[in-house]
Formats: sequence, C-alpha cells, structure tokens
Amino acid sequence: QVQLVESGGGWVQAGGSLTLSCAASGTISRRNAMGWYRQAPGKQRELVAAMWSGGYTNYADFVKGRFTISRDNAKNTVYLHLAGLKPEDTAVYYCRAWGPDEYWGRGTQVTVSS
Repeated sequence: QVQLVESGGGWVQAGGSLTLSCAASGTISRRNAMGWYRQAPGKQRELVAAMWSGGYTNYADFVKGRFTISRDNAKNTVYLHLAGLKPEDTAVYYCRAWGPDEYWGRGTQVTVSS
C-alpha cells in the first residue's frame, strides 16, 4: 500500500517562498505521474503542477513562473517550490500520484498573509 505524506507547509508573508515535499512510502513506479493540487476554503480542488516520467511538466496558468515542481525518484519524493507567494495562494496543498493506481496525501496548509 502506498502512502503519500506532505510536509513543508506553513505561514509566510506575501512575496515569500516555501518548499513542499511529498514522500511516498511503498513503491511508486517511475512511470507514475506525480503532482500537486490545492483547495482553498469554499473552492474546488485544482491542479497546481504535475510531472510525468521523462520530466514533462505542466503548470496551472496562475503559478507559471512562480512555482517549480521537481522529483527525486531515488527518494520517492516530489517537491513543489513556491516563490512570489500571494494571499490567494492560501490553501491546503495535496500531493497526488497516478497511473495506473491513484493515491492522495492528506495535505499541508499554506497560509500567505498580505
């Protein structure tokens, strides 16, 4: 059974940065895609960034140029570096792995104050 555990969330002032980590216990195939989603209060969960095997990445328009996704296959860990944070980035950030099975972490809170 695979578990995903996020860490690195916290409180930061606008313009600041954070790095989130998602560590997978169990075996995550390198063929699995991994990504980050977020959900703000009262809003639907939305894709932030994703990375497929081979290094292909996809970012939501609202984070392009500010956030960077990376992956360390040896550590079964995916990272999300958040820079230039804005109050509207405040949300719970979730890690997801998929293909063929799907896994979700429990999330880590990111709070950005103005």
